[in-house]
Amino acid sequence: MFPFKIASRFLRYSLGQTILIIVGIAIGVSVQVFIGLLIQGLQKDLVDTTIGNSSQITISPVRGEDAIQDWETIYSDIDADQPDVNALSASADGPAFLIGEDQGDSVLIRGWEFDRAEGIYGVEEKITKGSLPSEGEVLMGVTLQEELGLSLGDEIDLVTPEGTTETFVLSGFFDFKVSNINRSWLLTDLKTAQDLFGLDGAVTSMEMQVEDVFAADLVAESIGEGLDPSLVEITNWKEQNEELLSGLNGQSISSIMIQVFVMVSVILGISSVLAISVLQKSKEIGILKAMGIKDGSASAIFLLQGLILGIFGAILGVALGLGLSVAFTKFAVNTDGSPIIALYLNYEFIALSGGIAVVACLLASLIPARKSLKLNPIEVIRNG
Repeated sequence: MFPFKIASRFLRYSLGQTILIIVGIAIGVSVQVFIGLLIQGLQKDLVDTTIGNSSQITISPVRGEDAIQDWETIYSDIDADQPDVNALSASADGPAFLIGEDQGDSVLIRGWEFDRAEGIYGVEEKITKGSLPSEGEVLMGVTLQEELGLSLGDEIDLVTPEGTTETFVLSGFFDFKVSNINRSWLLTDLKTAQDLFGLDGAVTSMEMQVEDVFAADLVAESIGEGLDPSLVEITNWKEQNEELLSGLNGQSISSIMIQVFVMVSVILGISSVLAISVLQKSKEIGILKAMGIKDGSASAIFLLQGLILGIFGAILGVALGLGLSVAFTKFAVNTDGSPIIALYLNYEFIALSGGIAVVACLLASLIPARKSLKLNPIEVIRNG
């Protein structure tokens, strides 16, 4: 392809200038990739910290109802009709008092089907000692365990507000990294909790997580269409965390603005340099036109220059951006050596950033391409 050969020759002829343009493009792309991945990683950390191990959509009985009776039918309907729900668990919860020698500690009994709840809470990885409870056993938080000085296999007495008293065996201890949870939650299997609170097979809530956390409100709305609003109500994390959602949206907007300004500066820089290149190479372009090259082919030379610069600049920029991201996770660390913001590789975003850089370079090359159309070969050769 003749225009491509001429474009590559022009770039090789002014090699220093070409390298400078590619480095400029690369810096712009690297800033875009680094900032984008950094903010996405921060958002992912915030989401994981706040709702990563908790219910994102919750079905609960309406005021005046104590429990969800037909929960198994609801479970089957959601499981069959909602592919975006990737974890669904029923829960039987209720308050109780842990009777000790000197005092009664208020605790929250949570009864789960642990194989289903695992997808939401990740209980197994949070067990510091012991194992998941079976019928008649409970898991206790490490904070409460330390306060009471209890050991694995000890028996505890629990009394409900209705006056029911039961004795349970400690099957293990958990650490959710949240002091209030470690202090107040006692975990047991679903049947044990149902029997303790006299629920007769019912549950007090149904909890779930979804594939896209930011679509939780849409999924909740879809689920709610199949529920009886006189018996149950449905809530999602976006309704209950409006401040967090506003902060995440603000981060996304600031990231987009920074990336837009960076790419605009790259486009202006490439346009000005290639426009100067038209003047520098005007004699050569004039001779080529005098030899019979068409205006379209002359313009294609500068478009191809922009494409070549964009491809090499995008590749180098993505590499630099990833290098900056990795370096940030190595130097910005917590006291325990873990990164303040974990590296999050969004391959679609990385590819998009590189693609935008290439398209931006093509757009930037339109200006010099149009200038080349106006060159009159006779006047160029006559004026030297």
